[in-house]
Amino acid sequence: MTRGRKPKPTNLKVISGTNRADRRNDSEPRVTIAMPSPPPHLGKDALEEWERVCVEMYGAGILSILDRGGLAAYCQAYGRWVQAEQALSRMADKDPTNFGLMIKTQSGNAIQNPLVGSANKAMADMVRYAAEFGMTPSARSRITAIGVSDEQDPFAKFDRKTS
Repeated sequence: MTRGRKPKPTNLKVISGTNRADRRNDSEPRVTIAMPSPPPHLGKDALEEWERVCVEMYGAGILSILDRGGLAAYCQAYGRWVQAEQALSRMADKDPTNFGLMIKTQSGNAIQNPLVGSANKAMADMVRYAAEFGMTPSARSRITAIGVSDEQDPFAKFDRKTS
């Protein structure tokens, strides 16, 4: 397992002006900007999120076919978070005292509703995946992207072998 900051892709180093020969991966693979198809196992809420974010990410020029798995994981976490929050909301309507956040065990003890833990876990997963794709404000502040053009590779004009 590597330590420290995640490496910045070369194309982003070129755009931001921090491209240095001693810190560059000249063998870094290049990917084509493309819109992947959603996996069939995504639920309704996850699929709606897939369709929403794919359009935005593709328009920003940061989506490729290789992103399908990571994006599916983000969307699935989003879908689970929505479902858990909706279930909590239904429970809150019936429980004006604890709003569904606490439940009683068979022995009469009050404990946190397991749905709260499920919602929190799905939300944490969703935010972690979102950061990988630059979908959080702090993640966006660290990247610079260009829109999709008609050319195959918008970074082809930059020769990675020169500094």
